Amino acid sequence: MKDTESDYIFLFESDKNEDEHIDLYREEIEDNKDSKGDSYPSWPQSYRVSMDVYGDVSPPKLTFLGSTNVSTLGGPFLSNSSLPPESRRRITTDHKVFGSLCEPLLPQVTDDDGHHIYPADQCISSAKELSQHEKSPDIRQSSFGQAVVNVVNVLCGVALLSTPYAMKEGGWFGLSILFIFSVLSFYTGIIIRYCLDSQPGLSTYPDIGEAAFGLAGRLIISIFFYVELYASCVEFIIMESDSLSSLFPNTHLNLGGHQLSSHYLFAIMITLIVLPTVWLRDLSFLSYISAGGVLVTILVVICLFWVGLVDNIGFQHDSTRMLNLSSLPVSIGIYGYCYAGHAVLPHIYMSMETRNQYPLVLLTSFAICTLLYAGAATMGYMMFGESIESQFTLNLPSNFLASKIAVWATVISPLTKYAITISPVARSLEELIPSDDQRSHIYSILFRTTLVISSLVVAICFPFFALVMSLIGSLMTMLVSFIFPCVCFLRMLGVM
Repeated sequence: MKDTESDYIFLFESDKNEDEHIDLYREEIEDNKDSKGDSYPSWPQSYRVSMDVYGDVSPPKLTFLGSTNVSTLGGPFLSNSSLPPESRRRITTDHKVFGSLCEPLLPQVTDDDGHHIYPADQCISSAKELSQHEKSPDIRQSSFGQAVVNVVNVLCGVALLSTPYAMKEGGWFGLSILFIFSVLSFYTGIIIRYCLDSQPGLSTYPDIGEAAFGLAGRLIISIFFYVELYASCVEFIIMESDSLSSLFPNTHLNLGGHQLSSHYLFAIMITLIVLPTVWLRDLSFLSYISAGGVLVTILVVICLFWVGLVDNIGFQHDSTRMLNLSSLPVSIGIYGYCYAGHAVLPHIYMSMETRNQYPLVLLTSFAICTLLYAGAATMGYMMFGESIESQFTLNLPSNFLASKIAVWATVISPLTKYAITISPVARSLEELIPSDDQRSHIYSILFRTTLVISSLVVAICFPFFALVMSLIGSLMTMLVSFIFPCVCFLRMLGVM
């Protein structure tokens, strides 16, 4: 299953000629460097390429760090060592609508008080400013159906497992919060489109922040996004540990007289399993599998309904509550986390073949996700009542086939998501490596290994799946999905 920013998009499109785009991109970098200097783009330079990671479906190449071939996912530490230093930059094969990474925003207009303003008569649709290369028929673009699948794959993820628990914490009336957040998310998604079209050259969420608040806006949005991704990786480890412990509850390991319980043991095992995938240079192999997040999500919901209606385990209407004010904030955080993914919406919008269909894409996608969330929450809460666990798969009776399918689906799917989710965080940190040391692959391996181990430590220290999710939703998702788009929009209109 796919989450937030954590499980992301998959574009079903044809392959491109990698060498031609690498040469074109390299030439454009040099041209921009000569004309604009080295001050652009601001950190994180890898953000756009990180979004391409979630949409790239080029043929899988199981190459690890240290290979000399140029890769889409390779930063400067992965670049071909034969390139001259001035040409050693991050290279992306998907050059469709993003332009050069070194292209700065247009000069900002200021009023008498020094505030940035963006008059309506100066706003030019970025969709009309595509270069001749970007309009080439060879460039991959997504249709309406593909865009819908991409958005659903971004939004519908591990949060689905905790929606019945959110019902328990908030009661039946608390479910209305889910629908309110759905409407707000749709609205802020539309606002992001207006922000992108307000100036040419805007193609990512940090670009919007920089256009609105300068470098500080770009940094704040990027940091919150990366923290959200990192926290999602922590959630993956907690979920894997809980699921495997439910399947093998008596598993333990004795080390020097100390017994390692099943939760700790499986958390360590999962970390060791995903660690080699984090070292992969090209994650397209994992993208093929992780793109099935939509199918896995639907499968898990079907299994839940099958256990409740076909296997007929019964319902617990008497133990449910209409409203639970004491724990309602936990419910609000979980419902908010359900709509984490706005940082990827600019990429989906810019990759659409017919961009005027974007509002309909959002409407369709949010409707599908909300129905899945509400259906799982209602059925799970009716089946298990106040005894519902943080993941409803932990409540499913183990003697039913549908239960086993649901649990194993939640075990296998995140294994392909972890590397894709942590990769943008690692790439952003690798930009901080001094330029003289960027050719050393050891720095990349150390950065990525440290991130994985740290996420394990956090998961062991805070093994509370639903509470961690609620915290992420209350802090990160509320800002990235609800507050930042509105604030940036008002700023770019000159209201603030």
